[in-house]
Amino acid sequence: MNSRKIQHEETSLVSYYILCFLRVVLVFVPQTGYIHPDEFFQSVEVIVGDEYGLEVTRTWEFNNTFPIRSITLPYFGLKLPFSFLRFLSMYTKYYFGINLRGSYVTLVFPRFLMVALSFVNDWSLQKICTAYGLQSQFRLLTLASSYVMLVYSTRTFTNSIEMALCSLLLYIVSDCMIHSNTVIYQKEFLEEKYQKARNNVEKVKLYKLKSSLPRHSLNKCALVATLCVAGVFNRPTFLLFGMPLVFHWLLRGMGTRTVSFADFNARIVTFVLSALPALVFFIVVDSFYYGYLTPAELERMEIGIDNFVVTPLNFIRYNINSENTKQHGVHPYYLHLLVNIPVLYNVLGVIAVVSFFTIMYRFASNELTNLPRAQSFVGLMLSAIFFPIFMLSSINHQEPRFLLPITLPLVLLYAPKLKSGFCSSYPFKIRSRFKDFLYNYVLSTRSSSRYLFQVWYSTNLALTLFYGFIHQGGVYQLAAHFAHHIELRSATTQIHLVTSHIYSMPQCFLNLPSSQTLLINPANGQKYRRGKQFFLYEYGSMELPELYRKVKLILDISEMKAISSNQKYELYLAIPSSLAEELNDVFHNRTTALVKHSQVTVFYPHLSLEAPPKMLGQHLCGINTDLDELGDTCPIYAHEDEQNPYSLARILRQFSSLAHQFGLILYRIEVRKRIK
Repeated sequence: MNSRKIQHEETSLVSYYILCFLRVVLVFVPQTGYIHPDEFFQSVEVIVGDEYGLEVTRTWEFNNTFPIRSITLPYFGLKLPFSFLRFLSMYTKYYFGINLRGSYVTLVFPRFLMVALSFVNDWSLQKICTAYGLQSQFRLLTLASSYVMLVYSTRTFTNSIEMALCSLLLYIVSDCMIHSNTVIYQKEFLEEKYQKARNNVEKVKLYKLKSSLPRHSLNKCALVATLCVAGVFNRPTFLLFGMPLVFHWLLRGMGTRTVSFADFNARIVTFVLSALPALVFFIVVDSFYYGYLTPAELERMEIGIDNFVVTPLNFIRYNINSENTKQHGVHPYYLHLLVNIPVLYNVLGVIAVVSFFTIMYRFASNELTNLPRAQSFVGLMLSAIFFPIFMLSSINHQEPRFLLPITLPLVLLYAPKLKSGFCSSYPFKIRSRFKDFLYNYVLSTRSSSRYLFQVWYSTNLALTLFYGFIHQGGVYQLAAHFAHHIELRSATTQIHLVTSHIYSMPQCFLNLPSSQTLLINPANGQKYRRGKQFFLYEYGSMELPELYRKVKLILDISEMKAISSNQKYELYLAIPSSLAEELNDVFHNRTTALVKHSQVTVFYPHLSLEAPPKMLGQHLCGINTDLDELGDTCPIYAHEDEQNPYSLARILRQFSSLAHQFGLILYRIEVRKRIK
């Protein structure tokens, strides 16, 4: 039995190491999937633009008048590594002809830094399991097999950094709790022995032993406080994730004879004082970056309250207004608990939600003896999971990635249930056929080994492929295409790109020098700025007739400039291939406009939920832009039997149609020449 257990643990560890290797490999493949614009526009787009002086989109969150994002962690976590990369690129390009400033490196390099940070979660889990004597092999395997770690943790989200910081804080607090419990137990044991001692020699010996016990009340206070400040400046929602952890750190030993409210108050005061150095550091760095504080003012000591900016405070002031959050989407209050948790953690999330409602049922039934103690390991994990969930649910804008920091406590607490099932024993007091069926096929250990594992791994595999490679997967490929295209074109040629029904394209991948940078001509000392070469027009999910009018307007203006000032231009349109047939209809129904659209290329795979594929209706050749050639260019037509809906030709046509719609089409828009 022991040999089988050891073999199973070794297998789990081998599988875990393979998944860790896969986590790193998927960074370099690379993953072309695009989860949310924030993964670029809250980090890489701003930092690369500052470091390389590139033409980028600087979002409103980094507006100097009301900044809500701290630059301190991105500066030290991304800007300094990019500075080293720029220095290294000079030598690699000179000696080996390798350019380290291309779109591929710009995508992969920050993700490599993030995947290194992601292993903080694994390390914290291992340390917690060791401290509490828990089996770590299966928990590590569960963590590593989650698509949250394979995809989300490798992206440059502030949520991914928040997850790593929360995991580290959870380990520190857990370690402090078990350390305090051990010291308090030993101290109370020695005090009892001291009271029962009969002679002075024994009392002196016990007193010395009690005095030699390590201090625990303020253990790692400075580290906890600094970590909390960094977490709040990275993302102010860290307050909600860190609050229950800090509360458990403050609560250690309360209720025993050796810890009183005086110790509790002393911990609070020391915690606040320990947080001040980090707080001042973050405020000063942000104030310098956003121009509130300058070296000249610092030198003259002309410093007032207006010279400092507290970005987390601005963040809270903005998000506390429900009208502001409505602009980003309004969601129901139950979305986090009933939808986002299962989306992120599938069966593990369902187990967590069911377990929570079970605890609530026991609390309502006054079964207080079956509830976990507040200062226990289970109490810590439950508060780390559900307190932030319910607090975040009070905000009307909710996204799954907001819950990433609960990953570690969720795995620690509920991962074993993937093997043991929802219930290790019959949970119902009164038996019935339905309850027996529910227990035997859903809740029991036997059903778990049969179904839960399969659902867990298959769902995570599917979501890794979806978010890692398919979802908005053509956007990066589009940017890389134009980065190469711009290199081959003359600097005097203006390139206009119109996009619709896709996410915003990060311009940092284009590697274009900023048109806002003031330059000086060394020959005559005259100041000038570079002319803008690339123009991006993003129209969201605009209706295609309206999109056509926008494209026509841009084309007309560009044509007038080309005639009046001989300004060369190229106009392109990028749109999901699922809209190709409808787009063809819009263009060809406006023959008087004399606008020609010709396909340049298609980027696969790409799926825009704003324009999902049509299961029926669009055929393989639907993206062809010349209607007269459809019958000649589509070989399926030659063998198609229109009378038989189940013919092989028709089935192949529908399958090809569906596959074709998972793409992003790039069109060249030109003025159609008149035929005399």
